[in-house]
Amino acid sequence: MISLVAEPITGLVDTGFIARLGAAPLAALGVGTVLLSSIFWVFNFLGIGTQTEVAHGLGESRSEHAREAAGLALAVATAIGLALIALGWPALGFATRFMSNDAPVQEAALVYLRIRLLAAPAVLGMLACFGALRGLQDMRTPLWIAVGTNAVNLVLDPLLIFGLGPFPTLGIGGAAWATVIAQWGGAAAAVRAVRRRPGLPDRVHWADARRLLRVGRDLFFRTGLLLLFILISTRAATRAGVEAGAANQAIRQMWVFMAFVLDAYAAAAQSLVGYFLGAAHAAIARRVAAVAIGWSIVSGAGMTAAMIAGSGLVAGMLVPPAAHGVFAAAWLVAALAQPMNAVAFATDGILWGARDYRFLRNGMFLSTAIGCALLARLDLDEPDALTGIWWISVLWIGVRGAFGVMRVWPGIGASPFRDAAADLARGS
Repeated sequence: MISLVAEPITGLVDTGFIARLGAAPLAALGVGTVLLSSIFWVFNFLGIGTQTEVAHGLGESRSEHAREAAGLALAVATAIGLALIALGWPALGFATRFMSNDAPVQEAALVYLRIRLLAAPAVLGMLACFGALRGLQDMRTPLWIAVGTNAVNLVLDPLLIFGLGPFPTLGIGGAAWATVIAQWGGAAAAVRAVRRRPGLPDRVHWADARRLLRVGRDLFFRTGLLLLFILISTRAATRAGVEAGAANQAIRQMWVFMAFVLDAYAAAAQSLVGYFLGAAHAAIARRVAAVAIGWSIVSGAGMTAAMIAGSGLVAGMLVPPAAHGVFAAAWLVAALAQPMNAVAFATDGILWGARDYRFLRNGMFLSTAIGCALLARLDLDEPDALTGIWWISVLWIGVRGAFGVMRVWPGIGASPFRDAAADLARGS
């Protein structure tokens, strides 16, 4: 949990410092971070697929499979990262204009994106390495790397944003450079850890990349659909006004923070479900699913209470005064949704561990189609438009969670947990 939480802390730290510069830079940070999430997260199959394959290899006692999966994922991550720099740079201007119709926001977001894109190979490399380590049920090494990465970012942020001492005042560009430096350092540490265990192969068989990409195909589309909704909802918030865009950035960063906290159960469930299915113990894998969902719901309820109690603190730290009026109601909606979020995240991890990628893709397609259709009908000129955006977000994630639960209980469609139900029936 701590290692997962460390990652969104970068976004929260940046949000806290940039909020001191005003509403427009904060809205620009929101545009920049959601676009980068759209670019990077669509390749999260590098981490998810690697974690599942390494976990299955561990359950099957095939250490060579784990090494090959880790090496191939790291090589593909590096290649994709370099391609993103080359191909993404010319498209950044169009992307910022699409996200905002405010010139200062567009300009600041473009500065931020051009710098942050330089860390694309590092971000994707860490994704692949963390997947390999978590597949081995090693959650401690990613923790220390993530904490170190965030510590570097925390130290560099005020120096480069505000120009303390001999450092130049770079504003939002300083936040970008701080993150880039921290991420490259984290990537180097992650590669070193993977070389120790599970190890890397002497050579990468690029022909095997087809297998990884086949595994990633459904995850690619599933993540793309997820990010499409986040992109469209962020665009709607930004176009509802600078204040709504700034408030949405604060809420979304806390939402992401909470999501990574709750994703701890998903990460653990993914490795354990993959291990037990690899060892042909389907009934135990289903018990893992039940425990993960139970703890997720309890933790989600705790998150709701914490968010409601901390509303004033978050507003004071992350939201410019001009945006306080549109913040409160939308924040309450996001807080009440946390138990539902927890179920959706847990079932994601369970089905990742079961290699049930196609079902996840189809469920995401349905929820995103519903969410985007409702966003298109929303009147962004209404004063409570941001609250409406977050109600639609709650429905979007609720559909995902409902379909995930039904895949395990009772096991709709070609569920990988049907064998587990049969095993339990025979045992009773």
